[in-house]
Parts: sequence; C-alpha cells; structure tokens
Amino acid sequence: MLFTSALFAFIYLPIVFVGFFTLGRYSPKSAATWLFIASIIFYGYWMPKFTILLIGSICFNFWVGSRISKLISTTNSGRSNARCWLIGGITTNLFLLGYFKYANFFLDNLMLISNQHWHYEYILLPIGISFFTFTQIAFLADTFQKGIREYGFIHYGLFVTYFPHLIAGPVLHHAQMMPQFQEANTYKINAATGLAIFVLGLFKKNVMADGISPYADAVFNAAESGLIPNFNEAWIGALAYTFQLYFDFSGYSDMAIGLSWMFNIRLPFNFNSPYRAVNIQIFGEDGI
Repeated sequence: MLFTSALFAFIYLPIVFVGFFTLGRYSPKSAATWLFIASIIFYGYWMPKFTILLIGSICFNFWVGSRISKLISTTNSGRSNARCWLIGGITTNLFLLGYFKYANFFLDNLMLISNQHWHYEYILLPIGISFFTFTQIAFLADTFQKGIREYGFIHYGLFVTYFPHLIAGPVLHHAQMMPQFQEANTYKINAATGLAIFVLGLFKKNVMADGISPYADAVFNAAESGLIPNFNEAWIGALAYTFQLYFDFSGYSDMAIGLSWMFNIRLPFNFNSPYRAVNIQIFGEDGI
C-alpha cells in the first residue's frame, strides 16, 4: 500500500487515525494495540503470507530480548550467557535476511558453475525485511549494552511495525520510540503540522519526481535501444535522473515523518540534503 495511493489516503489513513485517537481517549494501551494491528494490515496488504514472517520475527526477537534483559541484570556469568543469546539472535536474524536476499543468487551461480539446471521455486524478497531485521538487531544490541526501561509486547511490536517507517525506514532505536507510546500527549489530536509535512512530501513525489521522470526515461530508454544521446541529451538525462532520485527519497522521507507526526510520534529526520555534502562520508550520512 503506497503512501501516494487513494486507498491509503482516503480509506486506510482516516480509519486508522480516527480509531487511534478515539481509543486513546479511554485506553492508551488499546490505542497502541489498534495501531499495531493497523501496521500489520498495512504490511500484509501487498502479500499477506509474509505477515507470518514479520510476526514470527517479532515474537522471536521479543523472546531473545527478554532473555538478554533478565540475564544482564544478574551476575557476571549471566552477562556472559546474555552475550551468547545476543550472538544467537543476531546470527538468526542475519541468516533469515541472507536466505531471502541471496538464496536465488547463490543457486543461480551454483547452476552456472556446475553446468546444471535445477527447477526450484523462485524466492520472493519480503518487502521491508532489511529494515525490520536491522531494527530488531539494533534492539538486541541496545538491550545487551544499555538495558531497557520499558518492555511490553504491544509496544515492542508497534516499535517494529509502525507503518510510517516499516517499509523503507529509517532504522530506529527503541529508546527513540518506545517512551513516546507512554506519553499522554501522544493520544491527543494535533495533526496540522504532520499533515503539512506529509502534503509537502506528496508534492515532491507526485509533482516533482514524477514530473521529472519522463525526461530521464526518454534518454535512458533510447540508450537501451541502441541510440547514442548527444551532449545535450546526455546532460539532460543525467540531471533529470539526479533530481528524480532526490525528490523521490526526499518526498518519501517527508511523508513518513509527516504521517508519524500526525500520530504525535517523532521520527528522526533522515534525509539532510545529501547533494550539499562536502565528502562521500557526509553524503552517505545525510542520505540515509
């Protein structure tokens, strides 16, 4: 479900928004549960079967995190055991991520090297798996290094699945989000600023990025057909693609932040004008 779709803007978002703040007036925990379920539905809209993977990953990491939390609060031997749980949790997460991202690549190259051909079902890559995997790895690491102050399954599940950041980030630390679900002001309507940021992002994506896209496509599609662009066409294609990428990512970041602000949850800004960076390190930091 795309942020720019009519289904999201006129059906999903209003229902989730009204339900969240209506329940929040009486029971913040019910409101958090509502948002957690809504985020699962948002994720499952694309391919429902992958919700099982997402929920399984949440349950596993919640269990591992609870074990780490209990062990580090005991003796030195407990901390040693907690480190084993941390390594096991991280290894399991990375194995799962590697399976979905690289199994097809590995099998294709193995067949090429061995000059064999096997029939196997192509493994689809679950959308957002990198983000929810690394989010939970960061949680396990923080639990081991710093401990945790708040630990409830609903809030943890919402921290992982929160729909504005679930599909394309940013990767968050639990300390940035979990405390916000306990604040009374979170459940009071104050959506004007968030809506303005969301509309700005929508403008960047639908008007700027999509408006520039045909100029880049014309040049690159012609090149794929064997036509060599002249000097001016090459520059137009390169610059158009540069600005298309910029407004795509900047627009998505603004929409994600704006949507989150509508629910009184603050996400960190994660697109800080990377094209103004003075070196490659700052470029990478500003563009994440």
